[in-house]
Amino acid sequence: MIKNIAALLGVLGAVASLSLADSAPEASAQDTKKMVQNNFVETAQKGVKLSGYIDSGYSYNFTGDVDNSNVNGRFGSDTAQRGDFNLYAAKIAIEKALTSENKAQAGFRTDIMLGEDASYFINRSASKINELSNTNNNSNSLFLEQAYVEIRAPVGNGWDFKVGKFVSILGYEVMERPANMNTTFGLLFNVMPLYYTGVLSSYKFDDYLDGKLGVVNGSNSDNNTTTNPNAGDGVALLAALNVTAPGGNANWSNNFQYSTGNDNNTSVSTVDSSLATTVTASSATIGSFSGTGNVSAYVLIYNTWGNWAPKFANDKLLLAFNALLGNVSGSISASVPGVARFTGNINSTWYGAGVYAKYQFNDWFSLCSRSEYLGSNNSGITGNNGSAATPSGSALIGNEYATGEGSWEYTITAGFNVIDNLLIRAEYRLDWGTSIIQQNNYGETTSGGPAHYAGAEVVYSF
Repeated sequence: MIKNIAALLGVLGAVASLSLADSAPEASAQDTKKMVQNNFVETAQKGVKLSGYIDSGYSYNFTGDVDNSNVNGRFGSDTAQRGDFNLYAAKIAIEKALTSENKAQAGFRTDIMLGEDASYFINRSASKINELSNTNNNSNSLFLEQAYVEIRAPVGNGWDFKVGKFVSILGYEVMERPANMNTTFGLLFNVMPLYYTGVLSSYKFDDYLDGKLGVVNGSNSDNNTTTNPNAGDGVALLAALNVTAPGGNANWSNNFQYSTGNDNNTSVSTVDSSLATTVTASSATIGSFSGTGNVSAYVLIYNTWGNWAPKFANDKLLLAFNALLGNVSGSISASVPGVARFTGNINSTWYGAGVYAKYQFNDWFSLCSRSEYLGSNNSGITGNNGSAATPSGSALIGNEYATGEGSWEYTITAGFNVIDNLLIRAEYRLDWGTSIIQQNNYGETTSGGPAHYAGAEVVYSF
């Protein structure tokens, strides 16, 4: 019956299209007829699935002024001051997944997200602190999270490829809040790459070992790796190795990224969220001027995470960890016409770790906790502890050697699965560390916290 209705709709659509084309020249009408016959969407096509969710909530940050305070390290939607109702995301995913058969086949996936989170996923960085405040939030933002073709080559156990735009292989937390243990995003998530555009292959050696290899444009970019147009083209190489324990109740994932150029860093928690490509010089005799700098650098990131569901707890307890180590090294140079040429070194290292725990008391109630630390040797990636400079003649080179910072956070989240497809969560979070709170647009007035947060979330999935 459903197939008959679908066929009838297709015929009606073809008739409507042809009737519109009747008034056009004969050649156009023939082209339209050919398109209708050969290109259409079958509403009941086997294997194509539509899914998604609506995620809304309320958040309250106890950090003072409504417009001019920001909590260092929190995602944009999580740092709105005082009370704020949030439409975090309305997400739709359309997918034709590959089957388990080891044969030549193809599929696809597209993920589209609207809402306040989408506006920050497009670019988490900010040149001024107030760009991360709720006064600039926009729930109408549209973010294309993924869009890729998936192909399986019947080689060995089956060799899979993703071609297009896909989410990062690094990190324990993902961009979908309902899929994480906690409502707010963690410190480590906010410095992890979000997405890539390129090719990613995966291969499952056996039930215990699988790996990934990929070549992409770089982090958070639809173009190329480098953020400086004068530094040439670049790519990023991805690799991952995942180990699954016998019984499937534990796994350990190791993930690597190497970028041949200065990678696009859109981490939050810093005024200068990408490494400087502008050189500023000043002296008493020549005054102030600026010139565009050329950056030559490479980026290396290692991320490891794992989780374990102890069998003695009867699937009620889940323990997990997440760790990160990253480094960018290179140089920056700039020529100021008629004055001089200035050079400096880039060497920024960032690191962090987090632990997670979830206990499912019964079918409808769970409790989750998260504790994290994030640190760096300077403010090239994370931090708001001001700017320092390296003298080179009469020049001052960027902010590569500004003092680094350490940030901590603890979060506890109660989850309620009251009815099918409906999740309600309540959360408390505490952040503290070096200059954790900025109290004006440029972060000149700071404090170490603590910064308190309380919020609630309602999610309906389909």
